[in-house]
Amino acid sequence: MKKVCMFGLGFVGLPLALSFAMRGCQVTGVDIDEQLVSDLNKGITHHLEFYEGKAIQEILQNQLTQDRFRAISDGSAAMRESDHIIVTIGIPVEEHKHDIGPLLEVCRTVGTGLKKGDLVLIRSTVIPGTTRDLILPLLEETSGLKAGQDFYLAYSSERIAEGRAFHEFEHMPAALSGINAQSTEKAMELMSLVTRAHITQASCMEVVEASKVIENISRDVDIAMVNEFARFCKAMGIDIFEVVAVANTHQRVQLLNPGPGVGGYCLPNALFYLLPKAEELGVDLNLLTTARQVNEAMPRYVADLVLRNLQVAPSQGKIAVLGIAMKDYSNDDRMSPALAVIACLQQSGCKVEAFDPAVPSCYDFKVDSLTGALTGAHGIVLLSLQNGIELMNLDLFRELMAPDLPFIIDTKNFYDPALLKEKGFRLERL
Repeated sequence: MKKVCMFGLGFVGLPLALSFAMRGCQVTGVDIDEQLVSDLNKGITHHLEFYEGKAIQEILQNQLTQDRFRAISDGSAAMRESDHIIVTIGIPVEEHKHDIGPLLEVCRTVGTGLKKGDLVLIRSTVIPGTTRDLILPLLEETSGLKAGQDFYLAYSSERIAEGRAFHEFEHMPAALSGINAQSTEKAMELMSLVTRAHITQASCMEVVEASKVIENISRDVDIAMVNEFARFCKAMGIDIFEVVAVANTHQRVQLLNPGPGVGGYCLPNALFYLLPKAEELGVDLNLLTTARQVNEAMPRYVADLVLRNLQVAPSQGKIAVLGIAMKDYSNDDRMSPALAVIACLQQSGCKVEAFDPAVPSCYDFKVDSLTGALTGAHGIVLLSLQNGIELMNLDLFRELMAPDLPFIIDTKNFYDPALLKEKGFRLERL
């Protein structure tokens, strides 16, 4: 039975910790959020994950009952009881600048508790070169041990989509590399407990680090292309969603749908992990930078669509926002485009009330019922689909909203235009 210590119990760390626990490992999860630790030890989590018909809440409770998982805030204590350490701490980005401090602080804690024979597996998205150039010397300095001789060090990217974490940890092909062959072998042994899919052993850790960043950026670029084309289609008076559907009948074309922006912790941040290394190497990343700018401009574009349809002065208008998660059927609102759309509307003078029953975060504009959001609203902007939002209760919409012809900005291509017209709504898509 392997003893695993998981640093970070967020959208990656918690389902990964439980994945190891379900396969018989003794898992200690570490997080500095005392409330989160307390909730997890009571079986409470807001994550919307499922595995083989079981919700993550049931999985968590089962692993707690079987004493295979517990959460603590004391990293040093967790290290004493573990010999396989996995780090899933993210690197936050503020105003386009990354802060690697939280990751290095956790690695310092790991280093002070390292024992001979331990494996350290980094699963955070990082600037290429981070594991070798920053984490390795930090672990050696704080532990007094030698990587590759006294302890093992490896890097493996995570590739999960929120909402499918358990399935994708098991079935998504993975990639890893260690500081030496022995480290790679140890990491393979650990990861193979959860991952049934093929695991690629890359030539070095930098290859895996760089591949993870470019995987994220590739989606950012793909979305930016179709978001920019959406404006072209809007100017022509044709439907971008129909254009994408027709284009995708080509067997070598697979366009994504446009949206109100790109959110979450992975895709928007990836470029800003890569830029520092590119600047150090003297490499321009003009295309990638432009794509990020296009996606960052989408919330303003959506807000302008709302204002264009508003038939009263913004200071007199109320807008109902439906869905504030960063993507459909998620409870994650980190860097959500919805928050940026709302900020733009508020800056224009609109009153905004938003409803999303899955997102636990509190905001001054967030209300706890669909009725609260709709009452008196002049328009609706649909930003993410969510269980618990009765989007087809159009009679209720019409009853509660302002009497003048209300509008719906549909960024998800959810509504049938003929039905909305019949029910007395104006519809506008991206």
